[in-house]
Amino acid sequence: MAFAEGMGLRERKKLQTALRIYRTAVELFVEKGFDAVSVQEVADASEVSKMTVFNYFGTKEDLVFKPMEEHFSDPARAVRERAPGESAVEAVRRQFLAMVETRDPSIGLHSEPFARRIRTVIMATPVLRERAYLSSEKGARELADLLTEETGDRTLALIAAATLTAARQALVEEHHLRIDAGESVDEVAADAAERAEKAFALVEQGLGGYARRK
Repeated sequence: MAFAEGMGLRERKKLQTALRIYRTAVELFVEKGFDAVSVQEVADASEVSKMTVFNYFGTKEDLVFKPMEEHFSDPARAVRERAPGESAVEAVRRQFLAMVETRDPSIGLHSEPFARRIRTVIMATPVLRERAYLSSEKGARELADLLTEETGDRTLALIAAATLTAARQALVEEHHLRIDAGESVDEVAADAAERAEKAFALVEQGLGGYARRK
């Protein structure tokens, strides 16, 4: 969630309220566990009504996922908006490298502790891990549908979408695991672009010669 230019006072206040609820909810989930915190507790701690929480977020799970859910569609968005002559792999790679450059929190490269607390809550909660998996699958399916529409070959589109999504997820997971192991965000970000280039080069070249047994 970010402030939009030209946003009116009423819209800014609504966004501030949503941000307060979101941050309060995540901190409570980290402290007590997702299942142990009720929506009413979140509302009380945020100084709003329970109905207000539901008006902004819809469900308890949305208190964790709603602000980040759009990022599961990032690969499809990159392909949909790519320039003439640009391949699907090139588009997803370009977008990912841009996110590395800006240290986008959605790919695990952000120094603010709050961004890492969200992952902590998700990893500690089975129902949230399941939703993360389903959201990722939905994003891959969105990309596959787009590629099918463009190429007319659903089978190859599914393979391409799954491969691109898996490569991207592996890179993000590597960021998280290294930071969890004690490396600083600066250290992980220092070679993130190089790792991404290698990962997408592998996808681009295919797996024909990969891991050929000697």
